[in-house]
Amino acid sequence: MRRTPTGGSRSEAVRGRERVAARRGGDVPPPRGPRRPPTPPRPPRPPLVLRLGSPRRRINIGLIGMTFVLSIFAGRLIQMQGLDSKVYEAAAVDQRQHTELIPAKRGSITDVNGHELAVTVEAREVAIDPSKITRPDVRAKATTILARQLGKSEQDIAAKLARTDTRYQLLARDVDPVVASRLLQASVPALTAKKTYRRLYPAGDLAGSLIGFVGYEGKGLIGMEQARNTLLAGRDGKQRVETGRDGQRIPMTSSLRTAPVDGQDVRLTIDRDIQWAAQKSIAEQVSKARADSGTVIVMDVRTAQIIAMANAPELDLNNWQKAPQSSQINKAAADVFEPGSTNKVITAAAALEARTVTPDTVFQVPDRIRCADQVLRDAHPHDSEAMTFRQAMAQSSNVATIMAARKVGSERLHRMLKSFGFGTTPGGGVPGAEAGLLPDYRKWSGSQSCTVAYGQGVSVTALQMASVYQTIANGGVKIEPQIVAGTTDASGRFVPAPAGKQSRVVSETTAKEITTMLESAVGEEGTGQLAAIPGYRVAGKTGTANRYDADLGRYDGYTASFVGFSPADQPGLVVLSVLQNPKNGHFGGDLAAPVFKDVMTFAIKSKKIPPTGSTVPPVRTRAGG
Repeated sequence: MRRTPTGGSRSEAVRGRERVAARRGGDVPPPRGPRRPPTPPRPPRPPLVLRLGSPRRRINIGLIGMTFVLSIFAGRLIQMQGLDSKVYEAAAVDQRQHTELIPAKRGSITDVNGHELAVTVEAREVAIDPSKITRPDVRAKATTILARQLGKSEQDIAAKLARTDTRYQLLARDVDPVVASRLLQASVPALTAKKTYRRLYPAGDLAGSLIGFVGYEGKGLIGMEQARNTLLAGRDGKQRVETGRDGQRIPMTSSLRTAPVDGQDVRLTIDRDIQWAAQKSIAEQVSKARADSGTVIVMDVRTAQIIAMANAPELDLNNWQKAPQSSQINKAAADVFEPGSTNKVITAAAALEARTVTPDTVFQVPDRIRCADQVLRDAHPHDSEAMTFRQAMAQSSNVATIMAARKVGSERLHRMLKSFGFGTTPGGGVPGAEAGLLPDYRKWSGSQSCTVAYGQGVSVTALQMASVYQTIANGGVKIEPQIVAGTTDASGRFVPAPAGKQSRVVSETTAKEITTMLESAVGEEGTGQLAAIPGYRVAGKTGTANRYDADLGRYDGYTASFVGFSPADQPGLVVLSVLQNPKNGHFGGDLAAPVFKDVMTFAIKSKKIPPTGSTVPPVRTRAGG
């Protein structure tokens, strides 16, 4: 019998499969062939053992890595210290170095005799670093000290010290150096005091709007301070210094310094004493007449130098921040108005130059005259009467002036007005000077061709009208008004200003004839008799004109004026006074003539101008406006 691989017989193996198949409910599998002997199990693997390289190899790899890293650092170092060294050196210097401005000292403004009207003194600009004051007790102590010494409220100082987000906080400008020194000794942390200058005006409101003022940035804002700013300001210097992180200068470090160039002094033609008298007189009259404003000009006849230029109300230069805008305007040079009867001298000059009339030409003068579609009235009602041109000027007759103007014609009259300076800005450097208004004669309306003859329908400034009378007093020669007497050069030497340009407007004969007519206006029966000065011959003219109000867009109120010169036979000074919109009276002879007398009397005594001793024959006239 055949055996199975396990050693049993075949029948037993078959029977065993059958039994298994019966239990599973299936067919009996066919018999398989002989089995393979089982695969013997593999022996266990030995543990993995890493084999390291030699130490030399590891050292070489490390050296290569270190060399690579060091080469990067070396290259960067070479770049920084070699190739880019200048760049980084400059950046480091810029971090340490700062440019400080060295302010130049502003030049002074003086009167003609050297009295200071505007002067610069040393001051300090006090600032603090709030970030260095963190302790509440230190901050409270510093607040009390700073407020007391700087004259500020503790609330204001406390608010500035609370700004810990900034390292610079300005506390005060224009601090007295003594006060700043006291503060630095008070042990207030992080406090600095920078040297600056401040502008002082010793005379207060004397010629305030003429002189002007300087703003916080050190630049002139109005008046002579603005007009001559470049000359007065000089040129600031610069200094580069090295500072540490706390902003303090590093000792023993180099610095580059450009020295400042101080400004030059400007000497005006203004006489301080006469200016004071002019301001006082016009201010009192403005108050008495309840006028809006007033102006006085005093001018030297031979040089056209302005000796006084006063306004009321005047600008207080030591309190200019709180002054109204209107007081910052030099009304003597900028305020434009219709001159009224003071303009009649130009009509007289045109008529005399054209030889159409003489001072003794007789006119039959009614108290009204038709001009185009309007009837124009005289200064006062009167019956038709015969009067000479001289008498008409003394009485300030509008009708007679129109009759003389008709003999001249509009074109000649316009040309004469222009020759006297109407419609053009006066030269001579007076800041803020306006040109006025002189319409072309071809555009004059029918009535304007008449009203221009007696000063309505044209507009001038007080400076222009004073210049007209300077021309008459100077024998017909017009000189540009001068306000600057001279300046100082770099060495401190006084350099006189050049004389004003001269031009002949009318002949000397015409000027003398007009002078005699103007003397009549100040005579016993003239409209300007309140301008008479005992012992002196005075020539002058009153003016009463309707005032145009730009705000209302119509005529409202009056302009009262008087302008003249003395001594009439040897003219020395011209004085003009103007009051705008007076409420107590309105005639120039009543309001402006007394101001002329006060100022002229003071000026001729101050200038030691003696009376000539001569007299003028009286001329019979009628009193009027």
